[in-house]
Amino acid sequence: MPDQPFAVSSHFQLSIGSHALGSFTSCEGLGCAMDVEERVEGGTNGHVWQLPTRLRYTNVVLSRPLSQETVLIWAWLQQQVIEPVRLPGQLVALGPDRRPIVRWLLDGVLPVRWTGPAFDVDQSQPARETLEITHNGFLGITV
Repeated sequence: MPDQPFAVSSHFQLSIGSHALGSFTSCEGLGCAMDVEERVEGGTNGHVWQLPTRLRYTNVVLSRPLSQETVLIWAWLQQQVIEPVRLPGQLVALGPDRRPIVRWLLDGVLPVRWTGPAFDVDQSQPARETLEITHNGFLGITV
């Protein structure tokens, strides 16, 4: 499939419920892990049973250079402080041409942490903001 688009230097768009939170340049932690319980069966010495129990979903950390889109996050955070509501979310990976490659539909998204930029005149890097969210799992993954 050499003619298929792939994610390189991607941007990510995030929306939660009716809140479009803009584009991000970095996304980490999108994943899950199966909890496994070990069970030993009497008389079976060749192995230990590994029984799946539940999936745990990791927090997603998104970051971007500071822009006017930060007010979109702030509006959503203010609403969550007044009344925390778990809403469905959508994270879209965009290709170099800014067309969607993959969409992750997230269940029950809540904010965990927002970190604003650190301003330092000795650093020649753009000021960045970071948003960490938690979710209850994936509702689907689409192209």
